[in-house]
Amino acid sequence: MKKGTFTLFILATLLLAPVYLAHAQKQATTPRIGVLLLGAPPNANLDAFIQGLRELGNIEGKNILIEYRFAEGKADRLPELAMELVRLKVDAIFTAGTPAIFALKQATKTIPIVFFSASDPIGTGVFASLAHPGGNITGISALASDLWPKRLELLKEIFPKLSRVAMVWNKGNAGMNLEAKATQEVAGPLGVTLQDRGVIDANELDVVFAVMTKDRPDGFLALMDPVLNSYRKRIRDFLAENRLPAMFENKDWVEAGGLISYGASYSDAHRRAATLMDKILKGAKPADIPVEQPTRFELFINLKTAKQIGVTIPQTVLYRADR
Repeated sequence: MKKGTFTLFILATLLLAPVYLAHAQKQATTPRIGVLLLGAPPNANLDAFIQGLRELGNIEGKNILIEYRFAEGKADRLPELAMELVRLKVDAIFTAGTPAIFALKQATKTIPIVFFSASDPIGTGVFASLAHPGGNITGISALASDLWPKRLELLKEIFPKLSRVAMVWNKGNAGMNLEAKATQEVAGPLGVTLQDRGVIDANELDVVFAVMTKDRPDGFLALMDPVLNSYRKRIRDFLAENRLPAMFENKDWVEAGGLISYGASYSDAHRRAATLMDKILKGAKPADIPVEQPTRFELFINLKTAKQIGVTIPQTVLYRADR
C-alpha cells in the first residue's frame, strides 16, 4: 500500500471509529425483551402488549429490541425456546400461559419475567402469594379457576333446561386441570351432569367429537388454551353442525362464530402487563411487584350464531352484554 493511501486509510478508520463504537454501545445498552408464547402469530393479545409498551415510550426498534419465540402449539418446544432467550441474555421476558411460565421458571432464576395467565398461578405452584410473588416472576392472573364455575352458572341461567354439558380441555396443561376440577365441583349443585372430555391432541379431539355425536350433550364448555385454539375451525364447525350452545372465555371465539363468552378483557390485561414490564425496565424488581388481577370483565353474545343453531337468549342476559 502506498504511503498516501495508507495515511488516508488510517484517517478514515479514526474518523469512523466513533460511529462504530456508538453503534456497538447502542446495541449493548438498548434493553432487549424476550417473548415466549405457546401459540403462533398473529396474536391480537401480544399486539395489545406491544401497543401498551409503545404508549409508555418503549418503541420496538427505537429504544427497545424484542426477541420473539413461538412454540406453534407444541408444548414440548417451550423448554428449548426458553433456553434460547436465556442464552441471548435478554433483560426481561414476557410470556403467557402456565406451560410457558413453567418452562421459563426452569430456565432462569434471575431474568425478570412478566406473565399473563388465565389460570391460577398459586394453584399451579408458580408462587405462593399474589401480593408477594418473590423471585423473578410477576404478572397478571385472570384466575380462570374461579371464572369457569361462573360461566357454567351463566350457561344454566340462559338455558334453564340444561342438564348435560360437555367440557373440552387440554389435559397436558396443568392450569386447565385446575379449571376443569373447579367446574366439576359446581356442576352438581346446579343440577348439571358435566361430561369430562379432556384431550391431549387433535386425534383425541376427533374421538371426543365422535362420542359426543352419539351421546349428545345439551351444551358445551370450551376451556381453551393455545393448543386447543389451534383447532378452532374444527371445534367451531362441530358446534355449528350439531347446533350446540357453547360458552367460551374470551370474545375472540365469539367473533369467530362461537355463541357466548364471559371473562376478563385479555387485551386490557396484556396492556397492564406492559405497564409491569415498563416498571422492570426502569429498575423495579419482580419480587416487589404484586401480581395483578383483572378488573374488567366482558360478556359477548353472537346473535347470528344463536339464530343459526336455533336458540333464544333471554332479554335479561342481552341487557347485560357488552356486545
